[in-house]
Amino acid sequence: MDWLSHPQAIGRFLVTAFFAVVFLQSAMDKLIDREGNLAFFGDHFKNSPVAALVPLLFWVLTLIEATAGGLCALGVLLGDFSRAGMGVAASGVSVAGLALLSLLVGQRMAKDYAGAAVIAAYFAVALLGGILFATPP
Repeated sequence: MDWLSHPQAIGRFLVTAFFAVVFLQSAMDKLIDREGNLAFFGDHFKNSPVAALVPLLFWVLTLIEATAGGLCALGVLLGDFSRAGMGVAASGVSVAGLALLSLLVGQRMAKDYAGAAVIAAYFAVALLGGILFATPP
């Protein structure tokens, strides 16, 4: 718990914990309410070039989100915040960025520009996390 005395490490913790909550909840929701989520995505993308791929992309996105959330949660449990570089927590934040880029592409393809703008705010948090993990405390 030595990292608690370093503001940069506290920032790393906060970003990692944020994405653990966001992506574990999102992946769990997709698994628990699979039919409802598939119906929503099917309707959301019905006029997009990927309409036929919705079921496959749903499972790919669920896997990416579960990976991001799991790595971030593991990073929180390990307290992996005292050093710069690609530890478990930094890997989770990186995969979270990948998940957000995937979501952004989907929102843009569905022409949901308001939804894409919301994702941009989350992506800014991922970029901040990347910066925090890239520099030594």
